[in-house]
Amino acid sequence: MSGGRYTRITGVGSSLPERVVPNSYFEMIVETTDEWIQDRTGIRERRFAGPGETTSTMATVAATAALRSAGVSPQAVDLVIVGTCTPDQPVPSTAAFVQRQLGMTCPAFDLNAACSGFVYGLSVGDAYIRSGSADRVLVIGSEVMSRFLNMADRTTCVLFGDGAGAALLEPSDSPGIIETVMALDGAQADQLSIPGGGSREPASPDTLDAGRHFVHMPDGRAVFKLAVTAMADACVSLLEKAGLTPRDVDVLIAHQANTRIIVAVGKRLGIDLSRAFVDVDRVGNTSAASVAIALDEAWRGGQVQPGNLVLLTAFGAGLSWGATLVRWTAALPEGEPAFAQARAAADG
Repeated sequence: MSGGRYTRITGVGSSLPERVVPNSYFEMIVETTDEWIQDRTGIRERRFAGPGETTSTMATVAATAALRSAGVSPQAVDLVIVGTCTPDQPVPSTAAFVQRQLGMTCPAFDLNAACSGFVYGLSVGDAYIRSGSADRVLVIGSEVMSRFLNMADRTTCVLFGDGAGAALLEPSDSPGIIETVMALDGAQADQLSIPGGGSREPASPDTLDAGRHFVHMPDGRAVFKLAVTAMADACVSLLEKAGLTPRDVDVLIAHQANTRIIVAVGKRLGIDLSRAFVDVDRVGNTSAASVAIALDEAWRGGQVQPGNLVLLTAFGAGLSWGATLVRWTAALPEGEPAFAQARAAADG
C-alpha cells in the first residue's frame, strides 16, 4: 500500500482492580479445585472490582494511561468508543461517564460486541480516521464481569475477571492498522448470553430468582471449538487480504479466554507460544478488555516493539469474532515504567 491516509496506534494503557481472586476462592463456594481450573483454562487468578470501581472508572484509568503514553491531552480527542457488555447502567452510555471523567467534549458511544468489542472498536476508529472524520480516536474495552456471574455455576464463574484497556488512534502516512476482518453468527447467539435485564426479559423478581441476569453458557465445549475455528479462520483471511502469511507475524495476541484456546489457534496458524502473548493466567477472561489489556502488557513488557507485525484476534458472544493486523510504531516513552515494574508497584 502507498499514499492515502491511514491509522496507527500511538498509545495504549490498561487498568486492573486491586482485588486479586485466586482459584482457591472458588474451591470454597463451588465444587472445583485449583488444579482443575488451571488444567482446563490456564487461569490461576483474576481481578474483581471493589466498591466504587465500575466499568467507566476503570475505562477512565486505562484511557488516561493511553493518552499519557501518546503525549495527548483528553481535550484533543475527537471521538471515544467504549467496547463493553457490562455498562455502568443501561442509559446513558458508559462512554458518557468516561467523557465526563476525562473532561472531554467530543462525541462518545458504547459498542457491544462482547469479547470482540475492542477489535470491533479498532475497526470503527480506523474507518473514522481513514475517512478524515476524526484525527484522534480513543478506543476502550472495559468490563466488570464479576457482577454478572452466577457464583453457583462452576462452569462460568471461574472464567472471568474485570479490567480495562485502551488505545489511541491517530493518522499516519503508512498503514499502522493494516487490515481488519469482523464476523458474527446470530444463529449461535444463545451459546453465550445474559438473557435477563433487557426488553425481552425485563428485571423482575422472577428473572432475578432464575438467575437470568448472569452469564449463561449451556455448552462450553461447543463454544471452545467455535472460538478456535473462528479466530484461526479470521486470522488466515486477514493475512491473505494483506498479502502476508503467519510466518510474517511477530506477535499473536488472541482473546485471553483460555490458554488451550490460544495454543490451539496458534497451532492452526503455525505460530507457536513463543510468538504469542499470554496473560490469562493472571487476569482471566476480561471480555472486551482482554485484547487491549494484553496489548498494553506486551508493549510495556517489551514483547511488542516498533516495526513488529502484531496480529490481534478475539471471539465472544453474538457469536462475534474478528481480527486486526497492526504494524506497531509506538516506542515506550522515556519515563514510562516497564509493565512489570508498574504492575509490581500497583500490587504493593
